[in-house]
Amino acid sequence: MKLDGIHHISAITGDAQRNVDFYTRVLGLRLVAKSVNQDDPSVYHLFYGDEVAHPGADMTFFEYPHAIPGRAGAGMVHRIVWRVGSPEAIGFWDARLTAEGVSHERDATSLRFADPEGLGHELVVTSASDPALIADHPEIPAAVALQGFEGVRAYSANPRASATVLERLMNAERRDDASFELRGERRGGWIAFDPAPAERARQSAGTVHHIAWGTTDAEMSAWIDAVTRAGIPNSGLVDRYYFHSLYFREPGGVLYELATEEPGFLIDGPVEELGRRVILPPFLESERERIEARLTPLPDPRAGWSTTLS
Repeated sequence: MKLDGIHHISAITGDAQRNVDFYTRVLGLRLVAKSVNQDDPSVYHLFYGDEVAHPGADMTFFEYPHAIPGRAGAGMVHRIVWRVGSPEAIGFWDARLTAEGVSHERDATSLRFADPEGLGHELVVTSASDPALIADHPEIPAAVALQGFEGVRAYSANPRASATVLERLMNAERRDDASFELRGERRGGWIAFDPAPAERARQSAGTVHHIAWGTTDAEMSAWIDAVTRAGIPNSGLVDRYYFHSLYFREPGGVLYELATEEPGFLIDGPVEELGRRVILPPFLESERERIEARLTPLPDPRAGWSTTLS
């Protein structure tokens, strides 16, 4: 069995409105779903992605209002690496981030910056043949838009054990001493480990909560069996309504999820409706009025768009 690269990455924000503005207006992703944390329905779970919410470009955030700044440390992803299509795209993002007042660093092959809460990002010119996962945006031509996840950089508390799980259990291919590719029939992505800082991690605003790798419903039971046989404590099958999941923490401390492609966000309606209203899984629908009363209203970020994109 092979995993289809990165399915989604989930992080934490303390300010949903600012988060929506940065990831949709500045970075050009589509708000594909406004939902709630199914384990804590009092808080938002926001999903950003490509135009039709494919796995592989799905950046999500749990909102804990006024959360203090977090700090990435051992056992955490500290940088999200995105694909762009050309060196010209790097130049476009250099100019766009400058105009937005976003501090960044550029070299010959990449551009690095952080979101308003300090979550690290990097843009790299991709050499992968995977389909580009692009969202429409009136200010960002498709040729230079973000194309989905390339990989992540993380800190491991036990790099050797992290490598063992990736290679022997998750069938990853070692790219070099500290990075590993997970590639299936649909897509690929990688994780690379950097030396962990001495300062202790603090999971809060501006940090990654977990990374999810892509699989299918057909293979999920086999993955559950494999993780269990390896002696790794895990969640068993979890129904997230939009996909099915298995959670486990690898030996270096990073929380992994295996998430299925099916059924996807279009289970709730047509693509035109993505991100326009708060969507709830059926088991929470009876609580809609109470749940929505506790959430900060978030207008559709596309409400003022012209019907014709540039």
